[in-house]
Amino acid sequence: MRWRREQIVGCFLGLWILSGVFIVRTDQQAVVTRFGAVVEPRIMPGIHFALPWPIDRVDKLKVQQLQRLVIGGELPDTVTGRPRPLQSQFLTGDQNLIGMRVVVQYSVGVPSDYLFRNENVGRSVAASVEAVLAQGIAMRQVDAVLTTEKQSIQDEVRAAAQKLLNEYRAGVILSSINIESAVPPPEAAGAFRDVASARADSARIVSEAQGYANDLVPKARGQAQQLLEQSQAYKERKINEAHGDAVRFTQVAAEYAKGAEVNGQRIYLETMEQILPKIKKLIVDKNGNLDLTIVRKN
Repeated sequence: MRWRREQIVGCFLGLWILSGVFIVRTDQQAVVTRFGAVVEPRIMPGIHFALPWPIDRVDKLKVQQLQRLVIGGELPDTVTGRPRPLQSQFLTGDQNLIGMRVVVQYSVGVPSDYLFRNENVGRSVAASVEAVLAQGIAMRQVDAVLTTEKQSIQDEVRAAAQKLLNEYRAGVILSSINIESAVPPPEAAGAFRDVASARADSARIVSEAQGYANDLVPKARGQAQQLLEQSQAYKERKINEAHGDAVRFTQVAAEYAKGAEVNGQRIYLETMEQILPKIKKLIVDKNGNLDLTIVRKN
């Protein structure tokens, strides 16, 4: 009877010891605490052993699973018809209010910190992201937040919020921060749409003007080059003509010098032949007598 009692006790003792064997799956990590104190802050996937309960306690976490929270209310549900909630409002650098809804995704980074350093990890993540986001929005103009600066805001907020969470030892890794919506207050939505429309028209006009300039400037440059080439050709032609005239004049002057008297007389007669038929004439003989009967008009 005593032997059977010892066997039963031994079996229970063996089963109690074997209960300390545990398996951590590939997507998990585990933390072992002994009487409430952490003795193994990070246990990787595999088969492991811990002292049986109530000495040791094993907590397993899915470290690869992304968790999501929304700053500014939950996202609308188009299936159930749940309306869009109000966004969180932030103040921009030019004293404008803007409503935003931000989706944050994070995962477990340090299992022991995730379990025991924060009472509510999601609330800590939301508060850190919202604080950093408010600071980033306050440093920018409202137009930049609504248009071109969204990606840079997301990157800056993720880096700054991760640094802040590391200081808090929240034990999380921020995977992504996505600004799901950024809109002006409903009271000013019409004015913002008018401004956006005017900005679009301005961008279109500038683009058209740039296109016109891109088309006109090459043509003007081509015309200018053509004028330069024409003027250069005209200059060379005139120089060549002047040079030819000078050569011909030099040749004529040389021939004229060979018989200056005869050539002068010939040139005089040729000139008179051209001039006399065009003017009124009176012919006087060598004695000074004027014969009026031969006066004629031309």
